[in-house]
Formats: sequence, C-alpha cells, structure tokens
Amino acid sequence: MSLPHAILTALLEKPSSGLELTRRFDKSIGFFWSASHQQIYRELGRLETSGLIRALARSGPVRGQKKEYEVLPAGRAELERWTAGGDEPRAMREPLLLRLRAAAVVGTAGLDAELSRHLALHRAQLADYEEIERRDFPRERADTENRLQHAVLRAGIGLETFWVQWLTETLGTLPAAPGEPS
Repeated sequence: MSLPHAILTALLEKPSSGLELTRRFDKSIGFFWSASHQQIYRELGRLETSGLIRALARSGPVRGQKKEYEVLPAGRAELERWTAGGDEPRAMREPLLLRLRAAAVVGTAGLDAELSRHLALHRAQLADYEEIERRDFPRERADTENRLQHAVLRAGIGLETFWVQWLTETLGTLPAAPGEPS
C-alpha cells in the first residue's frame, strides 16, 4: 500500500511527469522504496482515477508532450492520514541470511564469493549515501536542512554500515577452503 504514498510524497515535493517521477525515484525514494517504471505509471493512473492527483493543463499541442501531475487536496489528506497511522515492523526476509543458515548444514562451498559480492555492493551503496550526505546535507547548513529527509538518509547509512561490518566479520569466520591456508 505504500507505493501510492511514495508517489504522493514525491508529487507534493514537486509536480512531475511520469518520466520525471521515475527518474526522481531512481535517485531518492527508490533507495528505500523501489518500484519499476511500469508500477509507477500504473499507480499514477490509479491515483488520477481515484481523484487524488490530476494532470496539469497543457499549453500548446498535446501530442508528444509529457503529462505532468499534481496532488489534489484529497491526495494530500490521504497522505496526511497515512502518515499519522501506523504499521507493524516487518519481519526480515533476507535470502543471504537464509543461505548462510543453509551453509551451516550443507557446507560453505561458494559462500565466500557470494558474501564478498554482497560486501562490495554494500560498500558501494554506503559510498553513494555518504556522497549524497556530503552534497545535500553539509554540516554548515545542518540547522536549515530538512531534518526528516536527512534522518531517512542516516538510516540508509546506518544499515549499509551494519552490512559492511557484518559481512566483513562473517567472511572472517568462514572456514578455509580445502587446499587454502587457514
């Protein structure tokens, strides 16, 4: 149920076309709430049909022009209602942890390569988040920046930091492969 709310949030920040919205998702909201371009376009249609958003009036010829959307008062009210509500924390479903659990039973062959691959991905994501923080939330402007957006980014940094540390430690606990020094 959160995709429509993610779209409403993005459109309240800045009215956008579907294409602009998918690009913005790829650069921000998509870091913690991913959606394919098809899902976003489908949801825009549902939100418009529901009367929560509308396409802005176009000037000039319609053909080839992008449809730009804005949030209507009913959409803002829905986002406010949802924001004030609550959800239960979700149980973790992480295939890597399940693989590790299975490796305890069947052996660790190949697991070091998969853990190393994940470690590289999490290091890269952490570096991306830290660069976004340096660029968008410099210390000298800490009092004037949007603190909630920064809090979301800090959560991402914390999660990636956890994964980097945990993967590094876990790689160190794997038994050496046959023929390798232990």
